Amino acid sequence: MNGRILAVDDDRSMCELLEAGLVRAGYEVLWRTAPEEALDLIATRDLDAIVTDLQMRSMNGLELCARITANHPDLPVVVLTAFGSQETAVGAIRAGAYDFITKPIEIDAVDLVLRRAVQHRQLRQEVKRLREAAAGQVSFPGLIGKSPVMQRVRELIGRVLDSDASVLISGETGTGKEVVARELHHRGRHQSGPFVAINCAALPEPLLESELFGHARGAFTDAHTARTGLLVQASRGTIFLDEIGELALGLQPKLLRALEERTVRPIGGTSEVAFDARVIAATSLDLEAAVAQGRFREDLFFRVNVVQIALPPLRVRGSDVLLLAQHFVKQHAEQAGRPVVGLSAPAAAVLLSYSWPGNVRELKNCIERAVALAHYDQITVDDLPERIRSSNAPRVRANDDFGDLLPLEEIERRHITRVLEAVGENKTLAAQILGLDRKTLYRKLDRYAKMDLDS
Repeated sequence: MNGRILAVDDDRSMCELLEAGLVRAGYEVLWRTAPEEALDLIATRDLDAIVTDLQMRSMNGLELCARITANHPDLPVVVLTAFGSQETAVGAIRAGAYDFITKPIEIDAVDLVLRRAVQHRQLRQEVKRLREAAAGQVSFPGLIGKSPVMQRVRELIGRVLDSDASVLISGETGTGKEVVARELHHRGRHQSGPFVAINCAALPEPLLESELFGHARGAFTDAHTARTGLLVQASRGTIFLDEIGELALGLQPKLLRALEERTVRPIGGTSEVAFDARVIAATSLDLEAAVAQGRFREDLFFRVNVVQIALPPLRVRGSDVLLLAQHFVKQHAEQAGRPVVGLSAPAAAVLLSYSWPGNVRELKNCIERAVALAHYDQITVDDLPERIRSSNAPRVRANDDFGDLLPLEEIERRHITRVLEAVGENKTLAAQILGLDRKTLYRKLDRYAKMDLDS
């Protein structure tokens, strides 16, 4: 397909003529005879270019073009006109039109202009993405972390934002799979539509089938009214199938057919209902192993696993633990109205040494508890849960005459040094992790430097 085109003309025969010619040229064509209906469609559908007539009764083509380019600057508009004057050309350009074509039209000429328009739009989008990436402006507020593994995750998410390809998010429980799914939705091309999530492990098979596909009135006991399934409810948006690896074998063929045909038949229904939603699935299981064991259909695996985003466990993300912890401290302190601003050095050391089997979810719960119990403006070791305090955290030892335990200032110094090394000597980021303002961090570093000179 060369692109999805919307034709706008209050002459129905002209719309049908454009549709017939452009479909033969390899386009998907939608058309509307009222400019107001066209604006409604543009707000809900992903389009590559617009072709509009100049002279229409309720709104002329230049006004329509101006409204489209004001709200969708990357969407090219081609104006058709019977008046090929210089004045018309200037008016079209001022309204933001990509190009204009004089009537009577020739489909080959329209095809040539549209190919250039679609290519122009794709090029602008790519340049925009590259510029943002180069400037470090592609941010995902829900994905906190500077570790190389998380940088690769963000890069992959940025590459598939504007794609319709199905995405499979894999990772241990608590790594943030739904967070990634929501980032893909809210920053991608489907952001204007709904985000509909369902946990395939949370419902029994009959109820899950009804939730996904809907049911007709009287389809079963207590089906007093018809119900629209979640796949249809997610049209023009995203359907998030969490823990898809737990989907019952009996439902897998029906889901596969729905995803391939983009239609569903409600339980007890007699007709198919179309849906248009991006599919994002998530699993904490090894789906390839499940396929080999006969617990998951191979064809469904290939259907949902077009692009895979593998989320790393928290234990391999290094100093991301402290970035996340500081973020949660700020979040929960604001919510609870507590004057807690950061982590003490010993508490940070314990957090770094813990293995986090529950991943980010466990860390968030840990910090929420610590903020609620904190006696001071920084979280101490005593504020942390017992299982974390008593984990295999290494005891800090000295190699000098002061004995086994170091003075508190030396523990703090070593912790600050470790954080600085972990963030590549970025003092702003280090201060953020430590819960200090930059002036305080600089004063401590100056004092440490003087201590080294004196020694």
